[in-house]
Amino acid sequence: MSTNITPPRGVGRRRQTAAEQALDANALELFARIAQAGSFAQAARELGLTRAAISRRIAAIENAVGLTLFVRSTRSLGLTEAGRRLHARARAVRDAAESARLALRHTRDQLDGTIRISATAGFGRHVLAPLLAQFQVMHPAVRYELFFTDRRVDLLREGLDVAFRFTSKPPEEWVAQPVLRFAVRAYARAGHPMPMGPQDLAGAAMLLLGQNEEPFASQWQHDDGRREEVTLQAGAWGSDMEGLIELARHGAGVVLAPDFCVEAVSMDAGTTPTSDSDESVRFGSAGMALVDVLPSWRMLTGIDAVQALTLPQPAGSEPARALVRFVRDSLSAR
Repeated sequence: MSTNITPPRGVGRRRQTAAEQALDANALELFARIAQAGSFAQAARELGLTRAAISRRIAAIENAVGLTLFVRSTRSLGLTEAGRRLHARARAVRDAAESARLALRHTRDQLDGTIRISATAGFGRHVLAPLLAQFQVMHPAVRYELFFTDRRVDLLREGLDVAFRFTSKPPEEWVAQPVLRFAVRAYARAGHPMPMGPQDLAGAAMLLLGQNEEPFASQWQHDDGRREEVTLQAGAWGSDMEGLIELARHGAGVVLAPDFCVEAVSMDAGTTPTSDSDESVRFGSAGMALVDVLPSWRMLTGIDAVQALTLPQPAGSEPARALVRFVRDSLSAR
């Protein structure tokens, strides 16, 4: 006769130590991916997490095992001797997890659902819209709700999945990835007197984005590193960049605009940029071309990239993250 005796709860089971819990498969994969990325910031972008979350996870692992795994500096991230030993095993876990995900990816359905997207009007219409059309061909079940506006949109209140913004200080609770670098330059209609330098803009009729009724001091930098400050006076101003560019094309003055906005107007007009004898660049249709009136000079605004903002995992949607990866890769390949 046999007797089945059920041991009390917990008897016969060895409890995991804090170090063992800290080095589970998820933690090892995370460690390997951070080491491969070379920085917490890059790892955060690749993993769809905030930099603060990455720092907390690594600190928890190091505290649990009682060893320092990374050597941190302001510019780089390296591995300690203990980190190098762990990295060899962590890579095997990462590779196995990636193989499993790839196997599932081949069998799962295509992306679907609605992506709520916010973008500035110029970037949305000229740069983003063609990419959205391509992405929808790849994923026909995906739909878009678009907010192309220069108005500041409240990301959480309006339930956005991704926002493309001109910003140097993205919200800490959102994952930010630069997708397009740009420079702000001075453009005017072909035939406009060519200034010798930024100081010559002080007497020009300037077409300025924003509330610039009063004169304001602008900073300019040459490709060789020289800088100049000049006070500008607006002849027209407002919140519509495309309207200001059209004014410039009709000879109303000099517009300060991101280079990709002017290039987009050129492409829409069916022309391609060419260089003339004085090395300035022409844009637009015949007779209404825009000229870079200060070649090699750009205005310093403190912002040099369009950032894609998404919610961190698990709150953010997979279609939104996939779209950001597609936009980033498409623009970097140009």
